Amino acid sequence: MIDAKYQSFVFSFFMALIMSGVMSLVITTFNIGLVDDLFIIWLQSWGFSFCVALPVIMLVSPLVRWLVSAVIKKSTAPSAI
Repeated sequence: MIDAKYQSFVFSFFMALIMSGVMSLVITTFNIGLVDDLFIIWLQSWGFSFCVALPVIMLVSPLVRWLVSAVIKKSTAPSAI
């Protein structure tokens, strides 16, 4: 298992992996349609998009956390759950 101190990086890795995979598949299919070699083209696109997505997620995560905390109302009462 991976040490808990790397939780942020592991989260970013899997988020980048899944999101870049889904988005590259959708955009590739939208741009070229359902062609015979779509899978190979998609894998190439996914590899490139993951290389962009991971550093972007690592860089913008602190900003996103700040934005979320700025728009979420602070709870003063104990949670009912």
